[in-house]
Amino acid sequence: MTSESNRRQWIVVAAVVAVLAGLVAVGWTMRDRFLPVEVGSAAPEVHATDMRGKPVALSQLRGQIVLLNIWATWCGPCQQEMPSMQRLYQTLRPEGLRIVAVSIDARPGQLDPDGRQGGDVAGFAREFGLTFDVWQDPGGAVARDYRTTGVPESFLVDRSGKIVKKVIGATEWDDPSTVALIRRMMKE
Repeated sequence: MTSESNRRQWIVVAAVVAVLAGLVAVGWTMRDRFLPVEVGSAAPEVHATDMRGKPVALSQLRGQIVLLNIWATWCGPCQQEMPSMQRLYQTLRPEGLRIVAVSIDARPGQLDPDGRQGGDVAGFAREFGLTFDVWQDPGGAVARDYRTTGVPESFLVDRSGKIVKKVIGATEWDDPSTVALIRRMMKE
């Protein structure tokens, strides 16, 4: 082997190492975009609109205990769990619990990326007698940012903005163990 071919081999090896190092660096810096949002991680920001069309953000609720629920009107399990969420809110609202249910429905008359018709979010809230905050994110950014696997998916967020509990699928929100957990969080 000549010194010229050795030099070419080293150049190729160095180029491959540099490309791999670059890919590792990019992957490391962007890892939060691919890892699931889990208990113990910071709750990603949420930007949506309230039922009056006013811009709202999760950061506006910093310092409060927040149950963040991601849902849609067409979702059967979402419809199942909403009454228990309302009961939880009625029980713990006087103690300071905030519930924010963020709908990912497309706007009425439009289709979402999966071809579902936009839902009547206000009508849904009236039908279920919801008195907690209902926000709308027709673009579904909240589902992407929280890397949900579907709806409903919920996150219990502490006063510092850290996720304390994550629930995939419907649940009975006024279950005594959940009420006790939230009350403990409120005392901290």
